[in-house]
Amino acid sequence: MFTKNQLGILYMLLAVCTFSVMDLLVKWSSEYPTGEVLFFRGFFGLLPTFFLIPKNKLKTFYKTNRPKEHLFRCLMGLIALVAIVIALRKLPLAVVVSLSFAAPLFITVLSIFLLSEKVGLFRWGAVLIGFIGVIVISEPGFDQMNIYYLLPLIFCIGMAFVTITIRKLSTSEPIWLISIFFTITISIAGLFTISMGWKMPDLKDFILLALIGVTGGSANLFLTQSYKLSEVSLVAPLKYLSLVFAVIFGYLIWNEVPTFKTLIGASLVIFASLIIFRREIYHKEKIPSTTRHE
Repeated sequence: MFTKNQLGILYMLLAVCTFSVMDLLVKWSSEYPTGEVLFFRGFFGLLPTFFLIPKNKLKTFYKTNRPKEHLFRCLMGLIALVAIVIALRKLPLAVVVSLSFAAPLFITVLSIFLLSEKVGLFRWGAVLIGFIGVIVISEPGFDQMNIYYLLPLIFCIGMAFVTITIRKLSTSEPIWLISIFFTITISIAGLFTISMGWKMPDLKDFILLALIGVTGGSANLFLTQSYKLSEVSLVAPLKYLSLVFAVIFGYLIWNEVPTFKTLIGASLVIFASLIIFRREIYHKEKIPSTTRHE
């Protein structure tokens, strides 16, 4: 029998692998409009979550006393998802994944204003180190005036709002309800883009697009279960294995070789994030089960 910590590690490894596959599929689907990909991500992302709804809630699963907070979470999540999908199509995979690691930095800053949390010198120092890493990674974007480098940062800001909102919602709302509202939202948002020109996929591409939804939905559930079962300080560092997958996939499929500056910047961002996680544990503050791609 596995211990809870061992199961948590297993679920985190599954989450990292599944998220990495989703990134790969999103980048592969670049010939299809972003709105069409959003629809498939939402519609087929419902499948894994649907099975978590308690049987006695099937007819009334949508009932909530906190609709405004759910709406805000969905809007911020939608902005983050659109940003990361476009970024994955326009930038090297390792660059996007590295910049996405900056989300805890924004969460730390926003928690001061939205949750009235006190942030000490260690975490402020970590935020500073992390943002230096972001600047190092983004230098080619500054030099070439490439606005696509801003998209992973928009994703991070959106996910910071999402994480803090989930922290508030989870005090009374089940995770499956929070997830279902979001997947329904992105499905509807995607449908509204049909007039912009969807492309009819063949069978192979239909399976590819459907797998974006299934892998995205499954990865979020694996991540949530990992944080639920084990200590965050134990499993959180495993998330950074996704950079290894990004480097391997990027090189083998698109001949993308990460620059030395990208790797140095990513190391700084990861180091800063780990400091923030450790200080959160030290202060015994609960870390929410953040989702990376939604």
